[in-house]
Amino acid sequence: MPNKHFCQGPTCHENPTQDRFLKSRGVVRGRYAYCNLDNQNWYSGSDKYFCSQACKFDWLSLNMENIEQGRPIEFIRHRRESQGYAKVTSDDRWGPRVIIQRVDSRTEVE
Repeated sequence: MPNKHFCQGPTCHENPTQDRFLKSRGVVRGRYAYCNLDNQNWYSGSDKYFCSQACKFDWLSLNMENIEQGRPIEFIRHRRESQGYAKVTSDDRWGPRVIIQRVDSRTEVE
């Protein structure tokens, strides 16, 4: 296991990118944080908890009121996953390309 935390971003596990997609199970997983736990640089303090600046600012906008009020915030200790994704080849005017799409397996009954 790497010497890193899992990303604390609230929607990190919902962004369908190539490096987050696990083809064998059809899930999109959250990333590891950017820096190692033993990194001692002063400028990388928050990079031990987030994979990108976008995840950091999403987390801050969601939890800023709890920080102001001094309420505890849950720390994520497991890798989060979003189910129901698949790689799909789309053919458009620029040629074929592979994209990751949400697969909706529900059937609607009216």
